[in-house]
Amino acid sequence: MEELELSEKSLVKPPLRNWQGRKEWFFNREHTDTYELWYEGRYKRAEVWQKKIMGRFVKSDPRIKTLLEFGCGTGRFTRWWKEIGIDASGGDISPFMLGQAVHLFGGNLVWADSHFMPFKDHTFDALAFITTFEYYRDPVQVIREAARVGKYGIAFGMMNRNSPKVVRRRVQEAFGKNPFYVTATFYTPEMLTRKIHEALVGRSYTIEWQATGLPEWFPVQEWHVPYGDFFGLFVRFNDVD
Repeated sequence: MEELELSEKSLVKPPLRNWQGRKEWFFNREHTDTYELWYEGRYKRAEVWQKKIMGRFVKSDPRIKTLLEFGCGTGRFTRWWKEIGIDASGGDISPFMLGQAVHLFGGNLVWADSHFMPFKDHTFDALAFITTFEYYRDPVQVIREAARVGKYGIAFGMMNRNSPKVVRRRVQEAFGKNPFYVTATFYTPEMLTRKIHEALVGRSYTIEWQATGLPEWFPVQEWHVPYGDFFGLFVRFNDVD
């Protein structure tokens, strides 16, 4: 695959603060320019447990050597896939996010819409979505595209609907205090599984999931119970060599 040379200058003019007048936070530089800081602050502990679950899922399938992370943002997780031995590439629809990713991530990046992935069938061994699937307008279409481009599986890292934080976020939105989840649809493992079944009719696959994002004082930090701020879900395809 040819490496796509992206730069912030080539995608957007420096003074531009909002992309095409769209209200989503990832098209607004007020929010995207500080995205990496989330993970270096109070979100750091949550990231550690998220990576434990997602890494275990993907590394459990020895067939997976290459991976495309769509909705890669600034490349936070995309860089980490590389660190654990997966040849990762990234894709995102936000030029502001990719404008940062190109300076932080040394691999391939593509500016594209996940509903119409610009890749041939089975270009990658797997697809990954980390806290981005919640924003897709047609999730079934995105899953079908992921199953077309990713040969062996799809990894989802999701903000869990079964979390007290969801209520807090919606209250904040009602008072105009939290712009990050206005267009988001939160899923539970069961809800996401139903979308997967709808998208993958006729395919042979298995699904496994695990939840985390539990309070630090809680006796366990991950479990197979659909409660917590985050869950990882992995679709493994059985009908390919």
